[in-house]
Amino acid sequence: MKKYLSLFLLLSMVYASVAQNNPIDSSKYPKLTMFTAQQDHDNMKQQLRITKLRPGRSGSDSSPDHANYDEALANPCPQLPDALTLKNGNPVTDASTWWKQRRPELLEDFEKEVYGRLPKHIPSVRWTVKAVDREMINRIPVVVKMLVGHVDNSAYPLINVDINMMLVVPTNVKASVPVLMMFSGRPSFPAPAQPMPDEMEKINDAFKSMMIQQDPSLKAIFDKYPAYQPITRLPAPNFFAPPKADSELTPQERLLAAGWGYCVIETNSIQADNGAGLTRGIIGLCNQGQPRKPEDWGSLRAWAWGAARGLDYLETDPLVDAKKVGIEGVSRYGKAALVTMAFESRFAVGLIGSSGKGGATPHRRVFGEAVENLSGGGEYHWMAGNYLKYGAEESSFGRKTGCDLKVDSHELIALCAPRAVFISYGIPEKGDAKWLDQTGSYMATVAAGSVFKLLGAKDLGVSNDYMKEKMPPVLTGLLDGQLAWRQHDGGHTDAPNFSTFIPWASKMLIYQK
Repeated sequence: MKKYLSLFLLLSMVYASVAQNNPIDSSKYPKLTMFTAQQDHDNMKQQLRITKLRPGRSGSDSSPDHANYDEALANPCPQLPDALTLKNGNPVTDASTWWKQRRPELLEDFEKEVYGRLPKHIPSVRWTVKAVDREMINRIPVVVKMLVGHVDNSAYPLINVDINMMLVVPTNVKASVPVLMMFSGRPSFPAPAQPMPDEMEKINDAFKSMMIQQDPSLKAIFDKYPAYQPITRLPAPNFFAPPKADSELTPQERLLAAGWGYCVIETNSIQADNGAGLTRGIIGLCNQGQPRKPEDWGSLRAWAWGAARGLDYLETDPLVDAKKVGIEGVSRYGKAALVTMAFESRFAVGLIGSSGKGGATPHRRVFGEAVENLSGGGEYHWMAGNYLKYGAEESSFGRKTGCDLKVDSHELIALCAPRAVFISYGIPEKGDAKWLDQTGSYMATVAAGSVFKLLGAKDLGVSNDYMKEKMPPVLTGLLDGQLAWRQHDGGHTDAPNFSTFIPWASKMLIYQK
């Protein structure tokens, strides 16, 4: 044990010596701005010359400033922008015009006014495999890789960005597998392999010795309880237990059982989910610690960029069929998943869960969550700075609302065409609040269908008259095309739709081959 402690102390001293010999001279770089979210928000208002923003509405029905839930008032400007009309007024009647003219027009408007532009020069990402573990998940053998994507910060070493990602792939298959990337928090090994009993005994002996060296009084306690082991093994999986009922399967277990892998990527390791973090993370690194400009990207676009960098790694892994990688997310991560699909064409399929405003719900709809909640509240960091203009009550350019936007969510969905997109929602009675505007999202999905059909894909199978088509009953999926819709009878999650999504996606991936 002394040998290991000596080695540890030696390595610590070497590391300290290296750190002292190579300190970062912060005077060589622009000073890192440390704004609060309010200070950052105020700074953007000043840049845009906005003197007053309309406040966001409350989700509580009992609040005096509660959100609107009256359909009669929900469409102040019911006519959505036509996805198939060029800015010069000419109609888009063929795929070539869509790809060469209309799609670039839409991307430009979404970048400038809604989600923000990527910087011209973004540092490269170097992926390393931090650890590999062979595990069993619900009787399925898997290999788990914990990955770190280090973003080159040599141009501004005051900010460090390391993207955390975990890949889980079944090993009971003969070929590379499709993978669903999932936006999430910090990943952890799902069922980590553990040391054998004799190995655990060595670990405990070493641990006891180290603890006694630090505090000699502990020896009496360990002598008093000689059979006590401070570190114990987790319960071993019971391979003789009956299989889980279908209703008990997690989305991840369903994917593995269907021969898919999954990948979890930590959004906060790419960009923080708050306004105070906009001068750090990948946005802050590219801006060298300075506040954003109005057209700079927000967190949704940054998370989408991080997902694309994760896909860069997956394209190098022989266990993964990189042509069949999907993206998934719920709520704010549902927004990010849709943004990812729209801007990164290498993703083959998307599961967009309960995304609401900024996702599948039209910005010009006034039902539940409003533009003002995204422009004036704690969610402004998701969007480009320019998005604040559409919540402005008083400014140098006057008053603007969501009706002034040149683009809307149906066109964001259309940017994914002809790839497969599954729009998922739950029901308000179970917690998928009406705040999310399920009806509005259905309208946008219906309207997006005309682009899918133009590009030779199938849409929902209904007309594209979004003002007349009615949302289908709960549990009635529209699943015959590359554009799909299903409202499950659960809450604020997409888990109940996985049993439907996986066979649909598997079928669509065959078509897209």
